[in-house]
Amino acid sequence: MSDISLPRIQHIVGSGLVACVGAWVTYVSYTQQPSEAFLFPRLIATVFFVLALWTFIKACLGWTKVGNGVSVTQLSNLAPGLLVALVYIFWAAKGLGFYTATTIAFFILLSLYDPAPHTALKSWLKRIFITACFMVVMYGLFALLLKVYTPREIFF
Repeated sequence: MSDISLPRIQHIVGSGLVACVGAWVTYVSYTQQPSEAFLFPRLIATVFFVLALWTFIKACLGWTKVGNGVSVTQLSNLAPGLLVALVYIFWAAKGLGFYTATTIAFFILLSLYDPAPHTALKSWLKRIFITACFMVVMYGLFALLLKVYTPREIFF
């Protein structure tokens, strides 16, 4: 394994982790009750798991162009977003409710990665407006168009 480059190892490990998470999410979507509530998530989770598994297999076989890998700087730029995503997935979505947690997480991510200055009121109003529009689309998609269940706890 010493002849495998670091970028390729990063790609194998990263795609393997994504495939494991995809397998777990797919398993959960097939085992939770009420079954009707998980029909749409089951479909999406299965598609994403198959794609993640295919990416992992391609990485292991060396069929993927991997580029230069992820640098420490890139990883440090991604870390806050990954932390927000983990809190959202493992606690906030269920503890606060889907729509409330999604609003908070989206606003935090938008604030973290938006290059607009954090000292200008206009940029904060733009972030609030974008978050509100995003949530209207999410609500319209899940509740009105697809008529699927979302985690409901404290607020929604």
